[in-house]
Amino acid sequence: MLKKVPVGIDSRHLHLTQEHFRVLFGHEARPRRLKAVTQPGYYACWQTVKLIGPKRELEGVRVICPWRPYTQVEITRSDAIYTGIKAPLKKSGDIAGSAAAAIVGPSGQLDLKEGCLVSWRHMHMSPREAVSLGLKNNDFVRVRAGNETGREVVFENVWVRAYEWYRLEFHVDTDEANAGGLTNSSFVEILGLQEGPPPYREYFPEETETIGWREHAGNLDGRF
Repeated sequence: MLKKVPVGIDSRHLHLTQEHFRVLFGHEARPRRLKAVTQPGYYACWQTVKLIGPKRELEGVRVICPWRPYTQVEITRSDAIYTGIKAPLKKSGDIAGSAAAAIVGPSGQLDLKEGCLVSWRHMHMSPREAVSLGLKNNDFVRVRAGNETGREVVFENVWVRAYEWYRLEFHVDTDEANAGGLTNSSFVEILGLQEGPPPYREYFPEETETIGWREHAGNLDGRF
């Protein structure tokens, strides 16, 4: 297996419930689309918040829509060290046992008991793309990145997420992207399935994600 896959770099951001959006930005506020992102139906908003940690604050954490049935803040390991937030490495969507965080918007503050995490590196794809690659949802693969950049690296234990609404893309945060010399115009290569069970398997229980969160999303074009 050797397949080139486009890269999507995730900077710090958060997903909000509609209720939490209103707490932060006001009851009459609506998400303002800044730009679409590669994954269909998702978009970055003009709205940003401040994340407050025990040591320091982070300004400009961007809201990503549509709504989620839970609020999740995704930061890098560097952000966690800077702010003092003890954000664990978790798969996106698994907020149980993740870190507490205070979020400040122009109209209010949220004090989350959990929901802040460092997202595990992963690869989006549709089921059809997965079949063409000999993969399935919840597989793990090895990925080579940074060819001819001087920062070549092999990422182990890349989590495969295969759903109908996804498009083929390798997602890492800015820490891992910088380590591999990657940009949003880069490509990586799938080397093959990971040999043996990945470490920290308990972070990846049988996938229970359904399209349920999309029922909370409202109209995906931003007119909520």
